[in-house]
Amino acid sequence: METKINVGDAHTKKTHTFTIPETDAKAVYGKKIGDTFRGELFGKAGYEVQITGGSDNAGFPMRRDATGTGRRQILTTRGIGNRQTPRGTRIRKTVAGNTANEFTSQLNVKVTKRGSAPLVEAPAEAAAEEKKEA
Repeated sequence: METKINVGDAHTKKTHTFTIPETDAKAVYGKKIGDTFRGELFGKAGYEVQITGGSDNAGFPMRRDATGTGRRQILTTRGIGNRQTPRGTRIRKTVAGNTANEFTSQLNVKVTKRGSAPLVEAPAEAAAEEKKEA
């Protein structure tokens, strides 16, 4: 199963989505929220990114305080996976663990070290390069 990586770039204030095949996604299996990995995984040499969250194949959000890889039913008051509730109300919610595995379908990451090339080329620049090659 493919994994989507949403890369948030604070420098440009934009998020870009990259899709990687399962063979490459195995490199992030076992990494937890807060861990870093290189951008070569999704084709951006020189970049280093940090995992900030994600979701599993059923859409349950990853949560930092839910340890492990499977789903957990936790009692929450606020935070990831929980909408605003009246003060003091606790709700049992199902969330995914904080570790990436084969059931993780999406990872949210932020750029911690920028590479020399831009994350995504502007459409005008890409069209100009195609004309040069033709």
